[in-house]
Amino acid sequence: MAIVRQYPWLTLSQIQEEMNRVFERAAPPDAESGSVATAAWMPAVDICEERDRFVLLADIPGVDPKEIDITMDKGTLTIRGDRRLDGNENGDTLRRIERPRGIFHRRFALPDSADAERISARGTNGVLEVTIPKHERIQPRRIVVEG
Repeated sequence: MAIVRQYPWLTLSQIQEEMNRVFERAAPPDAESGSVATAAWMPAVDICEERDRFVLLADIPGVDPKEIDITMDKGTLTIRGDRRLDGNENGDTLRRIERPRGIFHRRFALPDSADAERISARGTNGVLEVTIPKHERIQPRRIVVEG
């Protein structure tokens, strides 16, 4: 008789992930075109907070940075774009497609400390970097206790 290792929580985790995907797809679309519900894929994103700014890094290889639409409205930062299928112009038959393509859409709620007027973005080597400065008046400061 073979010994089989059991992972009872693995199945539960897989069910939770599938439920999350179902609810993400069923989210109500917003009034604008290209809502999260109709996005074909979502780029992986890292967000870090520094003392004076937030930095958002999104992996979007194969997309021209000039064709990425970034908007800020009512405390929500939205990133949209479209990665098109390349390499099929000559009638070549694709044998395997693993890279996601189509419309992508990500949305992030920003804290009150974010300065929406000074947000900047740049794309380098397939990585989109969005810099979100913090308001100067909200910067934490150290208070010296005299004694």
